[in-house]
Amino acid sequence: MSDFTMPSLGADMESGKLVEWMVKPGDTVHQGDTVAVVETQKGAIEVEIFEDGTVSELVAKEGETVPVGGVLAHVRTAGDKTPAAAPATAAPAPVEASPAPASPAPPAPRPAPAAFARTGRVKVSPAARRLAAEIGIDPEGLIGTGVDGSVSLADVELARSRGTKAAPAPSARRTGFDPAEMRKAIAAAMARSKREIPHYYLASTIDMEPALAWLAAYNEGRPPTERMLAAVLTLKATALALREHGQFNGFWQDGQFQPGKGIHVGWAIALRGGGLVSPAIHDADGLSLPELMDVLRDLVARARSGRLRGSEIMDPTMTVTSLGEQGADSVMGVIYPPQVAILGFGRIVERPWVVDGQVVPRRLTQLSLAADHRASDGHAGGRLLSTIEQLLLEPEKL
Repeated sequence: MSDFTMPSLGADMESGKLVEWMVKPGDTVHQGDTVAVVETQKGAIEVEIFEDGTVSELVAKEGETVPVGGVLAHVRTAGDKTPAAAPATAAPAPVEASPAPASPAPPAPRPAPAAFARTGRVKVSPAARRLAAEIGIDPEGLIGTGVDGSVSLADVELARSRGTKAAPAPSARRTGFDPAEMRKAIAAAMARSKREIPHYYLASTIDMEPALAWLAAYNEGRPPTERMLAAVLTLKATALALREHGQFNGFWQDGQFQPGKGIHVGWAIALRGGGLVSPAIHDADGLSLPELMDVLRDLVARARSGRLRGSEIMDPTMTVTSLGEQGADSVMGVIYPPQVAILGFGRIVERPWVVDGQVVPRRLTQLSLAADHRASDGHAGGRLLSTIEQLLLEPEKL
């Protein structure tokens, strides 16, 4: 028997409110299944389970506030010989005369709720999820024909042609986030960061002209849904640079640097009404540019609708903040503990720039780094910025 506990969905989290169970005792669960919705200062987060098993008991009740590490449920895992607790009203089982007791029958399958397909959450491609949201169809109620049973764009198109009904309104219990509470959480995390982490700062000016020219050529003739943003190029350049400079991709824990188990770039997203979250884009270095664009669109949409998953909140290995076209020229970030670095891209502006001995107008951006001096130094930080710059000067290689 193992305990499914309240996860830490950020360095500033002390407790969470269980607002919805998506499983019941007797349900079979698999690693990655969404089993509960937890409300934190960052909003309502879908919490996944990280092992296979059968739900034995739901310990926490809906509406209950549980501290980080507190038990939410008991789960019987493979090889667990602990017998399942019998219901209080059950009569004693008759004694069999056979030499050995029969194995208990598996629990009867339970009809899958809207957010599940058979034993877990339905996989939905970003493009399919986006179209479904536009036309009011619940993609997780469809039968997927894609890889591993995932719902594809074609499945959503088929559902539309058949007149599938719109998805029901979300449960009122999923209340999104309270901007004031989120601001308190951000303040607490940043105060801890400035108090405990010895920051150092570096900045570099990046010539974005080659990257933007390549991007314009790529987008030409494509419909808006297939076009990419400059943010995707900076994201991919960052992820590839972290392969080479791993001392910036990980955590400071127990008095030492612990490398991340993948390059999971946290992308800072400003929420409507105020607040900020930085969910992870997992294994960003291995995704193509179009794949990254799809993931980024999906992530921003879900963040702003309060539908992030616990795994996206828990494990960013480094954060990137991009101010976009309406932002300031530069930004000096504050490291989110226990991470050891944060990169910031300012807005892209046209400035005089020297190319081959000639002063010409070029579109430039300011790239900044705030890093933990316990894990790296200025020399290493400068090399990281230089690698990102070189990658952006050759966008066709991203």
